[in-house]
Amino acid sequence: MWLSVDWDYYAGMREHVFDSPFWGTSDGEYQRHDRWLELCHTRGGTTFECLRQDFPLYGNPLELLQFAGLPCWMMLSHQSAYSLLEQHPQSSKLINLDSHHDLYSSSGNPQITRAGNWAGHALARGLLSDYTCMYPQWHTQVMLTEGYDLERTWQEMGERFERGQVHLERQERKNLSLEGISGIFLVQSPAWTNPLHDPIFFELCEKLQARVWGESLRSRVRE
Repeated sequence: MWLSVDWDYYAGMREHVFDSPFWGTSDGEYQRHDRWLELCHTRGGTTFECLRQDFPLYGNPLELLQFAGLPCWMMLSHQSAYSLLEQHPQSSKLINLDSHHDLYSSSGNPQITRAGNWAGHALARGLLSDYTCMYPQWHTQVMLTEGYDLERTWQEMGERFERGQVHLERQERKNLSLEGISGIFLVQSPAWTNPLHDPIFFELCEKLQARVWGESLRSRVRE
C-alpha cells in the first residue's frame, strides 16, 4: 500500500484567515513564492516568520520517520504522483495524508492531470483500486476545510465516486500509526504551504533518503 503525504497535512492554517492560499489557489510560479511574500508584506513583515501565527506547523512531521527504510520519493507537486504510480505499480491501494482530496477539480480542463485531480485520474485509469484521503486533525478547528465535515464534503462531490472505493477520513489520534505501507512519497506543495516550514520538510526528506521525482523542489528560505 502506498502512503502519500502532502506537506499541507502538517503546514496548515488557522481559522478566519481569509486570504489563505488554501482557497482556490492554482499551482503556478506566482503562488509558489511571490504570493507568500505578498502575504508577509500585508502583515507588515519582511520575512516568512510573520506568517507563523496564521500558518503554523501542526503535529510532529518527524513521526514519518517510522517509515525509514521504505522506498521514498519527494516531489514538488502532486501532479507528478500519477506518473510515479504508472512506473511503480507495486500497489493498487493508497492512503493520502492531505488537506485536499485531490479527486477532481472544478476549474481547468478536467482531462489534464493536475495536483487537484491526480487521484481521480488514477482511479479512473485503474492505477488505484482503493483510495483514502485522510485529513489532518487540525481541520476540526477550521470550519471551511474539507475535513471539518466529511458528510458535507461527500455531498459537494455528488455522485462522482463510490464510497466503497473512495474513503474520506480524518486523523483523530494524536500520533499517526499506519500499517502495511510499502512505499511513500512526500509532496512539498509550495503553493499551499508556508515557506517558513520548508527546512523541516527537507530534513524529513533527507532522513528518509527520498529521491526526487519530477520537478526540483524549492528551498524558499535562507538557512
